Amino acid sequence: VQLQASGGGLVQAGGSLRLSCAASGRTFSRYSMGWFRQAPGKEREFVAVINFSGTSTYYRDSVKGRFTISRDNAKNTGYLQMNSLKPEDTARYFCAADEYGRLIRGRGQYAYWGQGTQVTVSS
Repeated sequence: VQLQASGGGLVQAGGSLRLSCAASGRTFSRYSMGWFRQAPGKEREFVAVINFSGTSTYYRDSVKGRFTISRDNAKNTGYLQMNSLKPEDTARYFCAADEYGRLIRGRGQYAYWGQGTQVTVSS
């Protein structure tokens, strides 16, 4: 599967953005999808994951209650709705897919990655 992330931009603190991850291939509905982010000089970190059917999700603590991960398998697209954004959310955001449909958080466990989209939150 090939992934294309989009929707990033510049937003003020407290604002919202919705990231999209468009997937190619007919088997996207079998994959779980994760979002990661990487700030300059830092390691890429887990943000959220959704299972293949969209019935289970998991978030890092710092985004719980602010971010919502979802997917539309009919459109082969996943989403990350980000509300109440903070300057510390500034990073390049990447979507990733796992062909086994697992709720996994390790970046080394994902075989498929999109190119990333930049999110900048100003104070």
